[in-house]
Amino acid sequence: MNKLFKRIIGRRRRRIETPPVRVAVIGGGSWATALVKMLSENNTKINWWLRNRDAVKHIQKYRHNPDYLSGVQIHKTKVKPQESLREAVKDAEFIFVVVPAAFVRDALSSLSSEDFVGKVVISAVKGIIPDEHILLTHYLERQFNISPTHTAVIAGPCHAEEVAYEKQSYLTIASEKKETAQKVAQLLACRYIKTATNPDVIGIEYCAVMKNIIAIAAGITHGLNYGDNFQAVLVSNAMQEINRFLTRLNPLERDLNGSAYLGDLLVTTYSQFSRNRTFGNMIGRGYTVKSAQMEMNMIAEGYYAVRGIYEITKNLQVDMPITKAVYKILYEKVSPTLEIMILRDRLV
Repeated sequence: MNKLFKRIIGRRRRRIETPPVRVAVIGGGSWATALVKMLSENNTKINWWLRNRDAVKHIQKYRHNPDYLSGVQIHKTKVKPQESLREAVKDAEFIFVVVPAAFVRDALSSLSSEDFVGKVVISAVKGIIPDEHILLTHYLERQFNISPTHTAVIAGPCHAEEVAYEKQSYLTIASEKKETAQKVAQLLACRYIKTATNPDVIGIEYCAVMKNIIAIAAGITHGLNYGDNFQAVLVSNAMQEINRFLTRLNPLERDLNGSAYLGDLLVTTYSQFSRNRTFGNMIGRGYTVKSAQMEMNMIAEGYYAVRGIYEITKNLQVDMPITKAVYKILYEKVSPTLEIMILRDRLV
């Protein structure tokens, strides 16, 4: 009996003595806040960098983000808000980049390749780097010489707002190296988050980009008073469009009916929490792009992404009617009413 008791106590001590995993989170928005919440459910020590210094001080004092998901209580001993990005990533084993794609270059400008040596970098960015029209993982490899085996991508379906309410949610972690994906998946899994892994990094990353474009299209049609029947046809055609794009760009055996593909697309096009759908809905109701962006006070990644995808598809010569329609509405200022009338004759 004494031996059994000693073994149990020994196991407990080993669990207690396991050092926490050192993590850095870069970004101060709702998704960054949700990831901090998930990560703090496990044995972690988190340096959280936010650009807004007032937000850093507020979190230090009141333990919640004043601007996003303010109901989420930030763990006092596990999470340390940081003003210095270099200090935040210095000792981290895992770095989560959760900055809108349009601002990634500026956000990471103070870092060099040396700051990423030996670390795993995880993209929670669902957009394309502007002008260069490349994915974040490709940008990290080129700019900071980070090996694809040391990068990973997070895919949903998972809205930050539902994480705040601890609603049952699912994440897929993609990486070229299975062990890397598994480590990240373990970091994020908790009682309300179930995780899975997938080797299809390019497919999942591009799908996460394109679902935001489709969500804008769905929002535009909703703003124009198209009904559920039309939106169902729109989304089913969108899945075919994504398939054509991925098949031409990166032909692999992949099941696009999986939750990281179709599931993420559905939640983004239909959810009340989808900022891209909200943005599109405002455009459909007559807002200009600038006025919609100002009123939302949040970034709709699909606005930037559609330009990148549109440029890529011109070179690939892929038929992308939904992407083309959204691009023409947002960047060429074509009437949403007219452009959706043209689009509806292309859908089947």
